[in-house]
Amino acid sequence: MTTEDKDKVLKLKEQGNDCVKHEKYAEAMFHYTHAIKLDPKNYSLYSNRSYVFLKMQQFHFSMEDALMTINLNPAWTKGYYRKAEVEFHTFRFSEALTSYGQALNLQPNDPDILEAINKATRSLIKDQRADQQIPWLGAGVGIIFGVIVVIADYVFTNKPTLTHPVLMALLTISIAMLGFAIAKGFRYFVKCQRKSLLEPPFDLLGEGNPESQSENETDKNYDKHPKYSKAQARQRFKKGKT
Repeated sequence: MTTEDKDKVLKLKEQGNDCVKHEKYAEAMFHYTHAIKLDPKNYSLYSNRSYVFLKMQQFHFSMEDALMTINLNPAWTKGYYRKAEVEFHTFRFSEALTSYGQALNLQPNDPDILEAINKATRSLIKDQRADQQIPWLGAGVGIIFGVIVVIADYVFTNKPTLTHPVLMALLTISIAMLGFAIAKGFRYFVKCQRKSLLEPPFDLLGEGNPESQSENETDKNYDKHPKYSKAQARQRFKKGKT
């Protein structure tokens, strides 16, 4: 790497840092990316870009850069911290605690890491409580709704359908179980949504675009077919072939 390239990398990094200070994260990302092309082994550039991607809520790319930072310099605290931050913001609190712990091992008693660990611990406990409490809250709502249905049937109808206490209890329990199942399903849906946060986004301009992949596959398949003249094509059409 030439001295001129080193100067360019330093300048691009400074421009990126300045953009971060002014919260121009998209511009900062382009500066860091340009610098990385010139110096692909510079782990601090990947760390900075990971932070920028995190601010842009591009979690997949932020995680990729955090992992690249760790790969290039496993002894550097910030790589694990970046990884933990992505995991925390994608609700992977248990994994975040592990990554924060790795960062703390490299830099013991760091106040920022300790505060992040406390925050992740509180979030994990809160999330676990939600997993336990929300389904039972749904069951409680179901019981209330079931009681209302029983009372409404008794008060507002000339011939109440639910005359036997066993039927009343069974209806109330059934609605409570339905409420529990709905709440449980809601929590499952939330978990699935959280898991998708780290999935790679669709690349509308590149190879990640399913439509462009489909077009490329079509072109490849088209190239595999033998080419016919117009006369040959008409002849094959008459024979019912395509």
